[in-house]
Amino acid sequence: MRTIYTPLPELPHLDARDPGLLDAVAHGAARLSPEQGLDLLIHSPLHELGRYADLRCRDLHGDTIRTYIIDRNINYTNICTAKCIFCAFKRKGDEHDAYTLEYEELYQKVQELSDIGGTQILMQGGMNPNLSLDWYLELLNGIRERFPHVNIHSFSPPEMIEFINFFGPPGKGIIEQSQWVLNKLREAGMGSLPGGGGEIFAPAVRSKIGMGKCDMEAWLQVMYAAHSLGMFTSASMMYGHIEGYADRVHHMRMVREWQDKSLLDFGAGEEPGGHYLGFHSWPFQPDNTALGRLPHWPTEDDKLAGLDFPGDVVAQLDGSGTKELDSNFGRRLRLAGSTEYLRTQAVSRLMIDNVYTIGSSWVTMGPHIGQVALKFGANDMGSVMMEENVVSSAGTTYCLDEAVLCRLLRESGFVPAQRDSFYDVIKTHAGPESPDLMVKDWSEHRTKRLHIETAEPAPMAELTVGATDALVVNAGAED
Repeated sequence: MRTIYTPLPELPHLDARDPGLLDAVAHGAARLSPEQGLDLLIHSPLHELGRYADLRCRDLHGDTIRTYIIDRNINYTNICTAKCIFCAFKRKGDEHDAYTLEYEELYQKVQELSDIGGTQILMQGGMNPNLSLDWYLELLNGIRERFPHVNIHSFSPPEMIEFINFFGPPGKGIIEQSQWVLNKLREAGMGSLPGGGGEIFAPAVRSKIGMGKCDMEAWLQVMYAAHSLGMFTSASMMYGHIEGYADRVHHMRMVREWQDKSLLDFGAGEEPGGHYLGFHSWPFQPDNTALGRLPHWPTEDDKLAGLDFPGDVVAQLDGSGTKELDSNFGRRLRLAGSTEYLRTQAVSRLMIDNVYTIGSSWVTMGPHIGQVALKFGANDMGSVMMEENVVSSAGTTYCLDEAVLCRLLRESGFVPAQRDSFYDVIKTHAGPESPDLMVKDWSEHRTKRLHIETAEPAPMAELTVGATDALVVNAGAED
C-alpha cells in the first residue's frame, strides 16, 4: 500500500541555533529553512554542528553500522565537445592522449572488479559526438550479459542532455526526451543514474564554471525523468571555488525540493518510486586547472579595500544573484579546507532531510578526514577506489582497498558493512574473518591502484582564464 509522503515543516520563526529547533531537525520532526541553514553554515560552532549532524545520522541509520561499496569508476572516453575548459581530464579529440576505450578493454575492467567481489561500475565519460546510441546500447548489453551481478551506474545528467542533442529523441521537452533515452539505456542494462555534473546550481556560478554543461533546470529535470521511470539516482555538489555560502545552501535546497517532488509524485511506500538515494559533496581540487590559478581571496588589495568575497556578494538563497553585483565575481578563488568540508557536509545532513544517505568524501579529503566525516553526518564511506581518473587528473591521488576502508570504519567506532548500489547491506564485518582483521602486519599492507587511464594533464598554456572565460573545475567521481 502506498504511503503518502508529507514533507517536514519548516519553523522559520526560530533562531537557527535554537537547541529545540536543532533537536527537532535531528530527530526528523522539522526541517531547516534556507536562512537557518545559511546561519548554521557560517556561524555555528563546529563541534555543535557536528553533534547535531551526527544525531540526525544516528536517528536514520542507528549507532552500529556504517557502509562502503566495492565498485569501479570507468571513464570510457575523455573526448568532450563542451566548450568549457572544465577539467584536467577532458580532451578535444586530436591530442595524443585522447581516447575511447574498446569494448574488450571495458569488459576487462569489469572483470577485475568482479574478481574482488565488486557489485557496481560507475561509468562516465566525456560528451563524445563520435559515439552513436547503438555504441552505448551494445556496450551495456555486453556488460549485462557477461556480468549480470554488477549494477551499471552510468551517464550523469550532462551526458543525458548531450545524448538528447546527439540522438534527437522524440518528445516534448527535456523530461519526455530523457525518458525516451533512459528507457533505451535501461532496456540494454543500465541500472541507475549517478549525480555527476551537479557542481553548483546557482546560474551565476554555473555559467562561469560550467559553460558547455547543462543548466540547473535541465540537470534536475533529467533526474526527475529517471525517478518517473522508477530509477534511483544520487545528487552531488562541488564547492570551494567562486561560489558564495548561500549558493551551497541554495543547491541543497533544490535537491531537497526536487526530492519532495519525486516522493510526492511517485510514492514513498514499501516499494517507492524512483528518487535520490544519496547526496555527495566535495571541495574543488585546483591542481592542473585554470580555475586553480585565480588569485586566492583575499588578495592584499581586497584586504586594503575591506572587500567581501565576491561570491558572497552575488549569492542569493533563491539562486537569483547576478554577476553584475560585484565586478570581481569569478576573479577570486576561495578554496575549502578540511574544516569547511566538515561544516558543509554537516549542514547537508541537516538540510537535506529527505535523502537517506550522506557520503564521506575521502577521495578528495584523504582517509582521515573521511573518517572524521563519519561524526559529521556521513553514514557511508563510498567506494573502494580501484580506479579514478577525473579527480586524480586535478591532483588528488588517494587510493584505499577494502581492508583499509574497514579499518577506518572500525576505528571510528562502527561495524563496517559492504553495501550494494541501493544501500542494502550485503555483508557485515563483525567477526574475525573481516578484511581488516585478517591483516597481520599493516606495515606490509599497501594499497595499489589497478589502473589509471589518463595521461599527462593538458598543458597549462591551454588553460587560460580571462574576464569572461569559462573556468575549469574538476568533475567528481564519488557519486
